[in-house]
Amino acid sequence: MEKYEVSKNMLIDGGVLKGEEIVEVRAADAHVMRRVHDNDYLSKIYYGQLDRKEQILLGLPVTPKLYTKSATEVEATRQACYAALQDGAAAVLAGGTHHAFRNHGEGYNVFNDIAIAIRDLQVQRPGIKIMVVDTDAHQGNGTNSVLENDPNVFTYSIHVGRPGSKVNGSMDVETVRYVEGDMYLKQLFTTLAAALDVFSPDLVIWIAGADNHRNDRMGQMLLDLKDFVRRDEVILRAFMKNRIPIAILYGGGYNRQQEYTAKIHRNTIATAVKVSREVQRPRSIF
Repeated sequence: MEKYEVSKNMLIDGGVLKGEEIVEVRAADAHVMRRVHDNDYLSKIYYGQLDRKEQILLGLPVTPKLYTKSATEVEATRQACYAALQDGAAAVLAGGTHHAFRNHGEGYNVFNDIAIAIRDLQVQRPGIKIMVVDTDAHQGNGTNSVLENDPNVFTYSIHVGRPGSKVNGSMDVETVRYVEGDMYLKQLFTTLAAALDVFSPDLVIWIAGADNHRNDRMGQMLLDLKDFVRRDEVILRAFMKNRIPIAILYGGGYNRQQEYTAKIHRNTIATAVKVSREVQRPRSIF
């Protein structure tokens, strides 16, 4: 959990962002959350009533602060999507909780901020076409489950192939376990280009992910810092230069050296700021 505060401090202390550029938000309204999550599940989190099996699946103890923290993350992503549509690019210094299902959470993910933001956008802007680009090391199974069979949403995910509760998305790209950076990047760029050949989005929601690093405890990939920089630059330039709005979310990261997780997230935001300046697009940070 420390990565959020540490990466934020890195961005400010390193001069990438000014403190006043970061927009603080409140928790999302319950009616917004109910567009995706069952009311019983929301109540269980709010009142701390998950049983032991549900807490083990979630991976987190249910504390009084968990609902507020998770709902605030949802609101940040929701607002970042609208900011991206207005300004061209926006980022959340958290977010990307793609393992949360309608009626349960998994893998430290309580509420699905991606799906909730999309359902809210669809209410406000009927017919909007949204692409989810997920480069976290693990598949966004919860997101796929909520958004399946929606013709106006395209879910792209590149992730390590391993046993687990996967749910088919629009395009699932499996890498070999412990894939090296060069092979991963080639597979990513080729398949993402193919996805864009068949779907033209009005907005991209990108779950970047820091768990692809070779020293991550859970990612099972072998990327170096230079591979992340290359990943981020190519993805961001592709969308920003083509005037496709993009909302950037952190995703997972569980490095054995904790500062590396924060550093990778920090670098993604720094690259977004650099590219947005180069293409002269405003950006918003939540």
